[in-house]
Amino acid sequence: MMVFMPVISSITVDTPIGPIGVTATADGIVGTAFGGIEGTGTTNRLRAGHLAQATEELDEYFHGGRRDFTVPLDWSASAGWALTVRRCLLSSVGYGETVSYGRLAALADRPDGARAVGGILAGNPIAVLVPCHRVIASDGGLGGFVGSGGGMVETKRRLLELEGSTPPTLF
Repeated sequence: MMVFMPVISSITVDTPIGPIGVTATADGIVGTAFGGIEGTGTTNRLRAGHLAQATEELDEYFHGGRRDFTVPLDWSASAGWALTVRRCLLSSVGYGETVSYGRLAALADRPDGARAVGGILAGNPIAVLVPCHRVIASDGGLGGFVGSGGGMVETKRRLLELEGSTPPTLF
């Protein structure tokens, strides 16, 4: 029996928050990676198809000209309630808006699932395009971001600041 493996291509895009790796299949963008993707090189040159569109849209987003991404997404790395949460986030929380983990859980029909939402978003394979940075703690704090790595919470703050969701800091 033959198993179909999608053709995957990747590029690393320069952004004001550092390199972001973008991976695509024929169906759409399947992943993003802060820090880029080893072996792809860092470039702003456009590639064909979904990578070209994602590169262009990320550039527009980081320079204030785009609020919504239209590049197709390949959801194959998400399933079950994680897929529900990520799609709910994408459709319910717009540019410049934030939502608490608990509120997102409720929007995804599981009001007691705030902690689970945190884990689901920590594993978000398509960060920025699926805006997990817009989910904050119920007390207004930033909460975690991509496993809560020290510099990653700063990345979350910078993305929220870019969207006008949080005031710039002095530090």
